[in-house]
Amino acid sequence: MNTSPSTTPSIVIDRVTKNFTLRHARSIKEMSVRAFRGQPLSDRFRALDEVSLTIGQGETVALMGLNGSGKSTLLKMISGVLRPDSGSVLVRGRVAGLIDVGAGLHPELTGRENVYLNGAILGMPQAEIARKFDAIVEFSGVERFLDDQVKFYSSGMFMRLAFSIAAHTEPDVFLIDEVLAVGDPPFREKCLDRIRELRGEGRTMVVVAHDIRMLVGLCDRGVTMRQGRVIFDGPTAEAGRLVREDRAARRAAAAAGTAAGTPAAPGVSGGTGDLGG
Repeated sequence: MNTSPSTTPSIVIDRVTKNFTLRHARSIKEMSVRAFRGQPLSDRFRALDEVSLTIGQGETVALMGLNGSGKSTLLKMISGVLRPDSGSVLVRGRVAGLIDVGAGLHPELTGRENVYLNGAILGMPQAEIARKFDAIVEFSGVERFLDDQVKFYSSGMFMRLAFSIAAHTEPDVFLIDEVLAVGDPPFREKCLDRIRELRGEGRTMVVVAHDIRMLVGLCDRGVTMRQGRVIFDGPTAEAGRLVREDRAARRAAAAAGTAAGTPAAPGVSGGTGDLGG
């Protein structure tokens, strides 16, 4: 397989917009009070605003930005978990990856059963899963717990098994969202080694993570997002510099708000909520 990025696009995102509804009232009483006061019961939040992006076959791209910038929402668009309100997303080939820790794992099933279930969800025929079963289990390191229900797994074990299944599907497009933040350092390095192998095989990779240094070492290209828009697309180090500037500005705003006795803006103190992440 050709290991250099191709001019053939694997992912084409064209003027994509996505809105979410933020509900203010969580009970009938709250709804009644807000309605009586003439206050809106909900607001529209624009998570993605006319985003366009083309990723070539074999590229490894970092999506970067603060919480709420839209990077996780965009990754879910690429995976097909979410659909755009307007615009289009075209992805060529088999897509696999981890959008959430343990995504696709059924808590009531055993680890063994989940290998077959999640492998099938990711597009692997049963014969292929059977052929790769031992390699998947060995990579995950959950051999002793393979016949236990995964609801008893730690978050690290969840991630190890889910990552191992996804990484053995031989995807054309591999998506990763923050899952490397979970688990022990030796396994994280093992995951990074596997990602480098997939990259060397010419797979298309899109990675979301807060670890800028890791992204600079791993990715050919960085895309910085701010308030649902792409503000930079180019060298990963420069994309990371812009994110650091945004972090510093947010911390300064939070400190100023605290000093003035006002609450910090949403998302200032961290948190990885799904909405527009």
